Amino acid sequence: MERITAELADAEAALERRVIARTELAEALAAGGEETQASAAGAQEAPAVSGKAPAPVVGSVVPRWHEAATVDALAVDYRRIVELVESSAGGSEGISAKQLAAGLGLELVPAKIEGVRSKARRLAERGWLTASPSGRFTRRQPTGPARPGAQKRVGRDGG
Repeated sequence: MERITAELADAEAALERRVIARTELAEALAAGGEETQASAAGAQEAPAVSGKAPAPVVGSVVPRWHEAATVDALAVDYRRIVELVESSAGGSEGISAKQLAAGLGLELVPAKIEGVRSKARRLAERGWLTASPSGRFTRRQPTGPARPGAQKRVGRDGG
């Protein structure tokens, strides 16, 4: 019984990794297909204005957060998740994937909740949110500017 339970847990973990890989592959292919279509269309039209980021689409890759980043850089689903987390009354304890799914108006079934959890984790991996060990999500923790002299240089003699 224990051996079968262990094998089942291993199979479920492998299945979860495959589902995530398939989702990320689909996103990468969608992004690559859009770039190919855009380059083909760009050959026939006037060149696009440089410096303007393309509008995100459903299934697009989540960019890494940086100082100049705004939620407008995210696809609609991801943007709504970030906005829900930022406006949540959960305070420092954060908001769970189930609460996020409810806030998004989704049916509270495991498949929908896990989909939202996957998107929230992706946002956390890329710096848009912070994920706690308990599985709750909070606003991105601000990183202050580095203080001058914060990293003390040490000479040869150690002082």
